[in-house]
Amino acid sequence: MKKLLILGGSRYILPVIKAAHELGCYVITCDYLPDNIAHKYSDRYLNISIIDKEAVLDAARELKIDGIMSFACDPGVVPAAYVADRLGLPSPGPYESVCILQNKGKFRKFLKDNDFNVPEAERYTNISDALKDIGRFKWPVIVKPTDSAGSKGVTKVDDPKDLKKSIEYALSFSHCDEFIIEEFIEQKGYSSDTDSFSVDGELKFVSFSSQHFDKSAANPYTPAAYHWPTSMSEAHQAELTSEIQRLLKLLKMRTSIYNIETRESLDEKAYIMEISPRGGGNRLAEMIKYTMDVDLITNSVRAAIGEKTVDIVQKPYNGYWSDIILHSNRNGKFKKLWISDDIKDNIVETDLWVKPGEYIGSFEGANASIGMIVFKHKTENEMISAMRNRYDLVKVIVE
Repeated sequence: MKKLLILGGSRYILPVIKAAHELGCYVITCDYLPDNIAHKYSDRYLNISIIDKEAVLDAARELKIDGIMSFACDPGVVPAAYVADRLGLPSPGPYESVCILQNKGKFRKFLKDNDFNVPEAERYTNISDALKDIGRFKWPVIVKPTDSAGSKGVTKVDDPKDLKKSIEYALSFSHCDEFIIEEFIEQKGYSSDTDSFSVDGELKFVSFSSQHFDKSAANPYTPAAYHWPTSMSEAHQAELTSEIQRLLKLLKMRTSIYNIETRESLDEKAYIMEISPRGGGNRLAEMIKYTMDVDLITNSVRAAIGEKTVDIVQKPYNGYWSDIILHSNRNGKFKKLWISDDIKDNIVETDLWVKPGEYIGSFEGANASIGMIVFKHKTENEMISAMRNRYDLVKVIVE
């Protein structure tokens, strides 16, 4: 029985644990939050901070694990690669490459140095240096922690006088006390946030979504809904596929799932915004199974324990799909989920994580989600209409 160590304990790991058990693995989960739901389903729990890579390495060595992975858990990606590197275990790619992908500042520099389309960006470790550079950027700008996911700590800054406050906010979400300031790319249509997969460095499966945001949310840059197939132009999909493959080759990546964010700009350029060698949150890999019948989760486990992947092939979309990330735009006690009769027949799955009377927070980041609903639509027009009117069709009611 192979031992698999999974870093993190969120509910997004539950299908990974299930897949690992089906493959006959002994599953160990690890983080510093013993009440996290995933630990109820693993075979063993380790109370260790996943960002303490030396402590994770010591535990992994003592347990004689056969594989390690971080799925839908950004802070665990670099420690997992570090442990795999030190113990000679399967890894998405070289440790140095994973570090580049996981740090927004290093990633932007790598893209620029290798002639990819990339917004003007700079990485900083202190506020005063950033404030001296106000004149170098085209405004507005985006300020982000270099090492945070789920849109936590991200703000758009229209006026230079607000920059210091946004930097302080970004730093409050950074483990390494770093942030970047980058040019704001005016997107054309919808951005894409979805999962893809490489085998021995070859991009065997790539997907693009259309990502929606809630402009009324506390954090309007947190993904709030998705639809498939994407509305992105076929030309830009082809260009991005080629550029993603070029990037993976340059970084000498191996076999891995990737959460990839891309977008088209108003000036008709296509940008790779983020690539992380892990499964995405918001159950994106599960949505790929719905929309294209490709099992990225089981193959992620196979890759982590050194087994051959199966059926990672490009497939057409199986109809028109969307999902809504359930959330509240204000703090309060959850009362109920209201769904219009006009959309009920399209529901494939409702995944609600809270009960009436439970306190829920406003949508400041992906960690404030309270569930999701999966829909299948008969036509593209029906899908687009449902997305456009989603807050009239589905309402989270708090009191």
